[in-house]
Parts: sequence; C-alpha cells; structure tokens
Amino acid sequence: MWLRFVTGRPVSDITTQVLDWCCERLAAQGKSAWLLIWDNASWYISQIVRTWIREHNQQVKQTGKGVRILPFRLPTKSPWLNPIEPKWVHGKQAVVEPARLLSASELAQRICAYFGCSSEPYLCLPHSEKVS
Repeated sequence: MWLRFVTGRPVSDITTQVLDWCCERLAAQGKSAWLLIWDNASWYISQIVRTWIREHNQQVKQTGKGVRILPFRLPTKSPWLNPIEPKWVHGKQAVVEPARLLSASELAQRICAYFGCSSEPYLCLPHSEKVS
C-alpha cells in the first residue's frame, strides 16, 4: 500500500501530484496501465483532474512511455463497493486514542507503521497556486 499525506485540503492540484507520483512508481515496476477505481469526491471528478488524466494518457500514447490511467468511478453513496473503506475503519481504530488528539506527525507515524508503508514527504500547494 502506498500512502501520501497532504498539507491542507485534498484539492485537484494535489490529486494530480498524487496521480503523477503513483504513475512514476508503477512505471518503475514495469507496469503500463493502471485501473484506478475511486469514488466521486469533487477533487477526483474536477475538470482539472480529468484534463490532467486525458493529457497524461495522450503523452503516454504518443511516447510509448509511462503508465496509462483508466479511471472508473464507483456509484455515489456506495462505500461497501470501495475495498479501501474497511482498511480505513480498521486502521483508524488501531491508531487513534480516544482520550487525546494526536499531532499530525504522530498520526502519520502510526498510520505508516500500521499499514507497513514508507513515510513520504507531505504534498502541498505552493502559496501562489490557485486552489480548485
């Protein structure tokens, strides 16, 4: 499992950073296509993200290099169809403390330890970028 933490809200520009990061990792593993199943969060279905995926796929097709993204959206209000949802529930129960609020760094460390993933730098938007 790969996890990336975000400073701020998960907006469209952050989503394209995550997509690019995942494509790089998948390409390094020799993959040529990525079947991406996700829900209908506004930052997934935005024009910015759809345009980024379309342009990314065109570049992969033209150059013959990279990972093609095939996005499929789950029906709205259907968390039982999303295989990640039970993992989040169990992970949350394993890492939180009901008696106190964890700091962001404590939470990130515990989540990475629970899921056995490496800690990556947080994704964030430069202050000058427009949020959408």
